[in-house]
Amino acid sequence: MKNKLQHMKPDEIDQFIKGILGNVMPTHSESPLNSQDLINHFRPHSSQQVNSLNSTAFETHDSVFVRIPIKDESILKDLRVYHTANQLVVENIPERDLKHSIALPAIVRKKGSSAKFKDGILEIKLIKSHDIQYSQIDVSEI
Repeated sequence: MKNKLQHMKPDEIDQFIKGILGNVMPTHSESPLNSQDLINHFRPHSSQQVNSLNSTAFETHDSVFVRIPIKDESILKDLRVYHTANQLVVENIPERDLKHSIALPAIVRKKGSSAKFKDGILEIKLIKSHDIQYSQIDVSEI
């Protein structure tokens, strides 16, 4: 394969790459190879919420904090907040039936989390988990 690529002309290399990308992304195989199209293909689609809450997540030695600005305090009564070990899920803000996932910068514990609202900021504190369990995976030759 390496020798084949070294002896190919630029047009042949372009056709080869288009063929490979055509197998992965059939909708783009007939059009000329455009790097912007390739980048846009792998970006999140508009149906996904990409930090539309303007949230910030950061960690300290023992905790992970997520801060979400909230303009209208009345939406707090419908607010639902959940979390897994590595992400926070916030529902019903800024509108009802909206769901947002926020990646956490560290693994957190199941229990011990708290949330406070003050001065237009919802601050969620999660306790970091220092007991990271590693599992070894055996690698075999193929």
